[in-house]
Amino acid sequence: MKTMNMEYSNKEQVNLLGKAKRMYEKKAERIAQSKEKVHVLLERVTEKLHQVADNPTVQESRYYLETLIRMVKAYYKNEYRAFSTKTLVLLVLGLLYFVMPLDFIPDFIAGLGFVDDLSVLLAVTKSMQHDIEDFLEWERTKA
Repeated sequence: MKTMNMEYSNKEQVNLLGKAKRMYEKKAERIAQSKEKVHVLLERVTEKLHQVADNPTVQESRYYLETLIRMVKAYYKNEYRAFSTKTLVLLVLGLLYFVMPLDFIPDFIAGLGFVDDLSVLLAVTKSMQHDIEDFLEWERTKA
């Protein structure tokens, strides 16, 4: 699996993920229960990803974002369901945090605005690394 060079240490990423969970986990659970809400979230993530595509920090983590998006899409298309509902909620939480304009470091702050977003995503990917690796293997082997 690729590695991201982020400005937060592992401990800081875990703390940031814990804060994001406290702030957004209930909302992520509600979104994860609705295929329509997930669809809207994925549209927002894709739109934001296109808007900030030139940001070097975002470019560095684009692979992870796109992988998480594909995992959620495959889950809701009933193509791939080899991960738990808890993992699904964590995926949604990471994507939700990415699209929230006002979070721990507001996105409009030049040079820093996406560092916390992407650190949360990195912590999410680290916490479910096995699930992501299994998904990527499934993608490689499907017809």
